Amino acid sequence: MFRLLTPVVLIALGAIGSLPVLKAGNPPSKGDPSHFWSFLPPVRHSPPAVKHRERVWTGIDAFLLKPLEEAGLKPASAADRRTWIRRASFDLTGLPPRPEEVAAFLADESPGSEERLIGRLLASPQFGVRWARLWLDLSRYAEDQAHIVGNNTELCYPNAPLYRDWVIGAINQDLPYNEFVKRQLATDLMEPDRREEFVALGFMGLGPKYYRRGDAAVMADEWEDRVDTLCRGLLGLTVACARCHDHKFDPVPTADYYSLAGVFASTSMFNAPLDPSLKPKDGKLKPEQAIHIVREEKPVQLAIQIRGDVASKGEVVPRRFLRVLSPGGEAPTFTAENSGRLDLAEAIVSRRNPLAARVFVNRVWAVMFGRALVGTPSNFGTLGEAPTHPALLDDLAVRFMDNGWSLKWLVREIALSSSYRQSCDGDPATHVADPANLLYGHMNRRRLPVEGLRDAMLSAAGSLDETLGGPSFEASDPVMTRRTVYARISRLQVDPLLSIFDFPDPNLHSEKRNETTTPLQKLFLLNSPFMIRQADALADRLARETGGAPDEVRIRRAYELVYARPVSASELAIGRAFLSQATGEGKSPWQQYAQILLSTNEMQYLD
Repeated sequence: MFRLLTPVVLIALGAIGSLPVLKAGNPPSKGDPSHFWSFLPPVRHSPPAVKHRERVWTGIDAFLLKPLEEAGLKPASAADRRTWIRRASFDLTGLPPRPEEVAAFLADESPGSEERLIGRLLASPQFGVRWARLWLDLSRYAEDQAHIVGNNTELCYPNAPLYRDWVIGAINQDLPYNEFVKRQLATDLMEPDRREEFVALGFMGLGPKYYRRGDAAVMADEWEDRVDTLCRGLLGLTVACARCHDHKFDPVPTADYYSLAGVFASTSMFNAPLDPSLKPKDGKLKPEQAIHIVREEKPVQLAIQIRGDVASKGEVVPRRFLRVLSPGGEAPTFTAENSGRLDLAEAIVSRRNPLAARVFVNRVWAVMFGRALVGTPSNFGTLGEAPTHPALLDDLAVRFMDNGWSLKWLVREIALSSSYRQSCDGDPATHVADPANLLYGHMNRRRLPVEGLRDAMLSAAGSLDETLGGPSFEASDPVMTRRTVYARISRLQVDPLLSIFDFPDPNLHSEKRNETTTPLQKLFLLNSPFMIRQADALADRLARETGGAPDEVRIRRAYELVYARPVSASELAIGRAFLSQATGEGKSPWQQYAQILLSTNEMQYLD
């Protein structure tokens, strides 16, 4: 029997590619950081030769198969087509497949059926709805501030959803990631006459505002938030740690922190009129008349604040990019004519920057596989985790850039791989030898995020409104049937439904969702008005679609709608027995049965 994480498994993790697998606690020399893996430019790697060549479907498979084979382990067999279409549908659109879609896919045995399915899901408008949430978590999207007092709505942003709609639209259009980043940082400097595009500036404009704005210490805290969100989100580096002193572990001196902070100190947040000809009588726009974005102010160069003390000034530093990410360690200063936001954006998405593509590819991988190649998605520094498959990460990052920084290309490459097609039930010996599944010997079973769970319930009940765009709603309102991404996000108080199911704090950048199991979650499934309403809707749908058919027919339809699979003989017997014996005040047996189906673990998990 294999031992847990045997030496052969650990060796296999670093067996391919030329990049070293380093562990946290092994800091690079600040004078010569070039040997650390994340500061080396990513390069293409030839896929390694493998024994199971029939399992190599896309460019990622050989990189995952090689360490498994060298460890003497077997990959899992392929998941059945029904499991795979449910997995792909949730991952690409955030929704379960309709029974008719499942039936059509299973009936299509012609070559290329998988490619056609993935192409259809990528073309769906719901693709942008699903993938926008990843970005909104990273950018700490919210529609108000955490320090609202009483009925004062001055710090509420009713038009913040316009930024959310822009993100969804950009993803659906497959706007190249490098362009996607640049527009959110500096679209006003790129195309100053296209005011309709200025909503993209909500990336920073909708960030937290702190109490007592105008105070030097408060503004320094705001700049830190901007630097932290930008650098952890786009570069995977904890640059804000260098605010008070040189970074203790990564080659980021304090001067570099203030070089970036100077960019944001040269801007301000303001209410931009939705209609340029609007001229309020009191000279002040109301929130409902505006979108909160950033604008240029007089360019400034900040002095280093010694130990983070705003009253203790050090050397004045120019606005420029991080030197460790610049060719030869030399970062040219940004333009003196404006804040330098466009210079910063171009430096971030430059092919010479070794981190931007790697960080984004790693985030997409985590969504598709349930675990990232780098287990600390927002920390590619020394204290972060090393990549389990460095050559794969490098190769995928380079090919991502070569293919136009296209998110849809990247998702397609992953979704059509044999590795993504694997069953969650792997070889027993592989499970024992690699319990953390670092070698990807099987697919990870994943719990749906709150958006996927709520949307799936609405879809099964036949209630889901898939309309794109528009104003927000309260997620806890049981009457609302729009997709959960359109729920209002408050920094003052996260909606209870979202909070119960681990929605992140929108005051902060969120690198990944936490997963908790609490009594409140089960109580929600048992008692909430939303669950009762969807159970009633599902029962009504079953009655409507099956007419006066016997219970057996209705049960079979229920399993198709809720789980995208046929009912088993034992499940059918249990269902018939329950329906014949169920009693309850004011609820029919079918209403109770529908709520049971919607509350199961199978509903909440993705195989």
